[in-house]
Amino acid sequence: MNDFDSTEHQTRLKELYRDFEAAGMTPLWLTREGLMPFHPQPRAVPHLWRWADLLPLAARSAELVPVGRGGERRAISLGNPGLSGDPYTTPTLWAAIQYLAPREDAPEHRHTQSAFRFVLEGEGVWTVVDGDPVAMRRGDLLLTPGWAFHGHQNVSDAPMAWLDGLDIPLVAETDQGFFEFGPDQVRTTATPDRSASERLWGQPGLTPVALAGPRPASPLVAYRWAHTDAALAAQLELEAEGLPGVLEPGHAAVRYTSPATGGDALTTMRTEFHRLAAGAATRRSRTSASSVWQVFDGAGSVRLNDSEHPLERGDIIAVPAWTEFSLTAETQLDLFTFSDAPVFEKLNLLRTEIS
Repeated sequence: MNDFDSTEHQTRLKELYRDFEAAGMTPLWLTREGLMPFHPQPRAVPHLWRWADLLPLAARSAELVPVGRGGERRAISLGNPGLSGDPYTTPTLWAAIQYLAPREDAPEHRHTQSAFRFVLEGEGVWTVVDGDPVAMRRGDLLLTPGWAFHGHQNVSDAPMAWLDGLDIPLVAETDQGFFEFGPDQVRTTATPDRSASERLWGQPGLTPVALAGPRPASPLVAYRWAHTDAALAAQLELEAEGLPGVLEPGHAAVRYTSPATGGDALTTMRTEFHRLAAGAATRRSRTSASSVWQVFDGAGSVRLNDSEHPLERGDIIAVPAWTEFSLTAETQLDLFTFSDAPVFEKLNLLRTEIS
């Protein structure tokens, strides 16, 4: 029988570990806790950015940094304090404020990363997705599926800022990134009332037969605020009539889905909009997905683990995996959110607890 406390044993054990290291081997018995924790241990931390701080900084950058080839976009990412050295909001999600000055054009390019734009306020910018010009207005969600050419043009005399969301960290970690420049100028300056994607795919329950079939992402690239607002209002109205439709008392929510498949609008990111009636609160929950939230309108508070923070219009919240999360509405509270949930659902890894 081995004497594990003997000097000879300890000497041989040290030699074994040195040989492991030289051979590029790591014993599980020394690393199990880090490799297989009892629950997620994210490096990212819950964090809140104030819109009142972000917007002036984005405006200052427009005075000093032009938009053009190379940097491509005047987009400023929101780096999580727990992810030192990486400009990532969570380990899988990248959120940024993009700012376009009057009469400015952002040149076309494409990349494997999926992207969206969510507009907090303003109008006058058009995003052109594979040649289809799409107006950007307050409350709209605009999609740029992976590998679609896209550029932006501000045809107005006022600047405009919006929230960008991409799966940059996920694509980077899995070595799936590709990028390609498009034309130096946005290929069209047309400003139609409705984009081609809306004319084809924007009729509820109706699919163009000529275009039917499997699609990785939604063919509808514009989800308009008027429809989102009406859907949320209807849920709360029906709740008042005693009919089902809300997530919980005073809490309405919609998910942006593909009219071609009924699944998530983007393959790697789930996009939703939530409305809490004044005085309503969500139950505490935690999930193995990570998410980012932006206050569209109203006031309230958010609880992140044991910390509570007031919320105002435009504020942005990072919610890493397994963070205890809840919302309370002081006034009617509207929030846009995106998460990496579709990825982990497909891998059968997603877990959620609600208390």
